[in-house]
Amino acid sequence: MEIHHLRYFVAVAERLSFSRAAEDLHMAVSPLSRSVRDLERDLDQRLFDRDSHHVELTAAGTALLPMAKDVLARFDDIPWQMRRILGAARLTAYIGIPPGLHRRIRDRLVELERGRLGRYDIKRWPGHSRALLSAVQRGDIALALVHLPAHAEGVEVAEVMREPLGAVLPAAEFAGRTSVALRELTGHTYVSTGSDMLPVYFDQIRVRLEAAGITRGIVLDSADYSGVSEFVANGSAFSISMIDPMSEMRRYRGEGTVVLPFEDFSPVLTTGLAWRTDRAAAGRELHDLVAAARAILADPDPATTSGTDTAPAPGPDSTPGPDTGSGTPAEA
Repeated sequence: MEIHHLRYFVAVAERLSFSRAAEDLHMAVSPLSRSVRDLERDLDQRLFDRDSHHVELTAAGTALLPMAKDVLARFDDIPWQMRRILGAARLTAYIGIPPGLHRRIRDRLVELERGRLGRYDIKRWPGHSRALLSAVQRGDIALALVHLPAHAEGVEVAEVMREPLGAVLPAAEFAGRTSVALRELTGHTYVSTGSDMLPVYFDQIRVRLEAAGITRGIVLDSADYSGVSEFVANGSAFSISMIDPMSEMRRYRGEGTVVLPFEDFSPVLTTGLAWRTDRAAAGRELHDLVAAARAILADPDPATTSGTDTAPAPGPDSTPGPDTGSGTPAEA
């Protein structure tokens, strides 16, 4: 039995899916399944009941999971424990960065990187929110900025910023307008990129659009955000993106589109800072870094973000507020 056997087992146990666990681990399903079988053989226990549709932990798997997590946590702590014992002056800490991160957060991130805490070297780790959250949970990176909602066992998330979202519309149809209502878009096609790139919040957006009678949609098989704008510019289509002209997503908006706020819908992109709770406890490696990051990255006045109010309470014409997140036409 090797340490990677336990890491692979925990990934499958938390996702209850070999394919999703393999995606999180950036590996193919077949070597992952083989490693789990090797672990089962070493322990002489079946850890999962699985068929072509379902994966469930057995009694042995349920018993092993907390032990495996404890072993992995101790194993992952070895480098920083050695640095602490030997008195190393500086630690390298990676912080996950999703696409479309607002300029104001990026500016604060520079402030954090410049060394409020001289013992840390901050380096960036790009990725989509789902992958970054998994990396924090595994201990691969110290912190991550993620788009909410984001939930993972043992990971704590603090909101740092909210941004209102609006409709990306063809300029030929909506130039000169100051807002748009969902009822005006029932004849239009909602355009997005692949679902594996979108945050969970976009599932809520789709439900709201369908409830408003917007049932036509198309998913572009591309990671090129500008492709969404080009498709919208052709007419009879729309997408959803940030309203703020200071947003990083402005560079993906084509000349043939406009971005307008909704009159009857209040989608909001919420960005949070995520870290593993045990690593940020008093006396642990990330305690000081997490405290500094929360203080520096948090919006001092969330109610004035992008010149709008905070998200409304959930209702028939709004999406959930403080615990929500979404993204750009193709963000995660």
